[in-house]
Amino acid sequence: MRRFLVDAFYWIALLSPRDQWHARVLAFAATLDAYHLYTTDEVLTEFLAFYSTANATIRTRAVTFVRTILEDEDITVIPQTRAGFLHALDLYAARPDKQYSLTDCHSMQVMRREGLTDVLTNDHHFTQEGFHIIFP
Repeated sequence: MRRFLVDAFYWIALLSPRDQWHARVLAFAATLDAYHLYTTDEVLTEFLAFYSTANATIRTRAVTFVRTILEDEDITVIPQTRAGFLHALDLYAARPDKQYSLTDCHSMQVMRREGLTDVLTNDHHFTQEGFHIIFP
């Protein structure tokens, strides 16, 4: 079974037909079988923040999309915790020469803990930590 961490990049591209990555992400999603996805509350927060200035219809679609993710048996959503925040903060503090977001640091820590190597993103920061991005 293939396992991936899902970054906000992927969720945004999947939902938005206007996103430049939409077609490529949709094509990839269509090939997935025998898989399990992992994402985090922080990533979903970032996803919803992306749509925060959109009109009411798009915001409603984004909320529905997140609720669908939360209910999908093939997706594990790692909840926010103080321990997770502090663990991410440790990585953030240890990499002052990088431009990692705290959300990315949390995702990287989750990947290490879950033994994941592949991430559905185009964010090169993950490669700097030794992970494999699917959309270079």
